[in-house]
Amino acid sequence: MLYLDHAATSPVRPEVLEAMRPYLTDVFGNPSSHHTVGEAAARALGDARRRVARVLGMRAGDVVFTSGGTEANNLAVKGIVLGALERGRRHLIVSPIEHESILESADFLRRFHGVEVSPLAVDGFGRITPSDVQALLRDDTALVSIGHANNEIGTVQDAAALADVARATGIPLHLDAVQSAGWLPLDGLGADAVSIAGHKLGAPKGTGALAVRGRVPLEPLLHGGGQERGRRSGTENVAGAVALATALDLAEAERIDVVARVGQASARFIAAILAEIPQAALTGDPVRRLPGTASFTFAGTSGESVLLELERRGVVSSSGSACAAGSDEPSPVLLACGIAPVTARTSVRFTFGRGTLPDDAPEHLARLVAESVRAILA
Repeated sequence: MLYLDHAATSPVRPEVLEAMRPYLTDVFGNPSSHHTVGEAAARALGDARRRVARVLGMRAGDVVFTSGGTEANNLAVKGIVLGALERGRRHLIVSPIEHESILESADFLRRFHGVEVSPLAVDGFGRITPSDVQALLRDDTALVSIGHANNEIGTVQDAAALADVARATGIPLHLDAVQSAGWLPLDGLGADAVSIAGHKLGAPKGTGALAVRGRVPLEPLLHGGGQERGRRSGTENVAGAVALATALDLAEAERIDVVARVGQASARFIAAILAEIPQAALTGDPVRRLPGTASFTFAGTSGESVLLELERRGVVSSSGSACAAGSDEPSPVLLACGIAPVTARTSVRFTFGRGTLPDDAPEHLARLVAESVRAILA
C-alpha cells in the first residue's frame, strides 16, 4: 500500500513512541501534585513546553497544551475574541478557506455573542493579500485568523506580511499552522497565536498546542483546576506533551533536507500527472505551496470514484479535508477559489510524508492515477 494522505494524519514515529513511553509507565504522576512523583512529571512537562516554544519562536509560558489542532483553533478564536469583548471589540476576520474548526468557532461567536464576522477574499489560487486584510480592519476588530497553509490545496500564505498589517493596528493575528508545522519555519513570522497538532508530525492523535503571546487576553474554554496558567483546566497529558515536543524537534531538525527531497518528488509527480492526464488541473498556488501537497481536479470524473480505483491499485489518498470526508457537497475551499461545483466534486488530494520514496515513485504514482482516471472515463 502507498499511503498518500499524510495531511490527514501520519504514523507515530518510533523515536516519539520511545520518548513518551516512560510517562505512560514509570513517570505517571500528576504534574500538579507536590511530591517527588508529581514533580518528575512536572519537569517533563516544563521541558516539553520549552522545546515547543523554541520551534514556534515564543516563550515557554506562551504554550498551552491541547488535545489537538481543533481544540487549539477553538481556543485561539473563541478565547481571544471572548477576551476582547469587554474592550468593545466584536469583529472577527477569517477567510472562507479555513479549517472547519476556525469557521465553526467564528459562527458560534456570531450566533451566541453577536460578533460580526468578515470573510476575506481569496484569489483563484487560494491566496490572501495584505491589502485585503487591511481593508477589513476596524477599530473594533478583535482578531484576524488565517491558515498558514491550506489543508486541501496546499497554498502557503505570506504570514509575515499579514502579521505586519495586523501589528500596525495592534490587532492579534492567529495562524493555524497545523499543516505547515514541520514543513515551514514558524519562528519570526510575527503571529500572536499559533496552533499545531501532533498527529501531522509523527506524534499520536490527541496531542497539540496553542502558543499565544502573554500580552493577548485569552478567555479559557475549559474551567476547573486552573492548569496551563489558568488557560486550560484539566490534568495535563504529560506523555502527549513529550511526544509533541519530540516530533516537532525531529521535524525541525530534518526540515531543510525533507523539504528539498519531498518537494522535488512532488514537483515530478505534478508534472507527470499534467503530462499524462489531459483532464487534470492543479489546484492551489503552483509555487507557494506545501512541498508534499498535490491536489487536482479531473474533469469528467467523480473524485470518490477515482479514490476507489486508486485504492484497488494500492494507493490511498483523499478528496480533501479528512474532517469533511463523506460529504456530498463540493469543497468550500475550491468553491471559494472560483472552481465550479461540478468540477470541485472531481478533486483528489495527494499528500506525501517525510519518509524516503523510491526514485521512480513520482512517475509510477502518476501512471497509477492516469490508469484510474481512464478507467472512470471509459
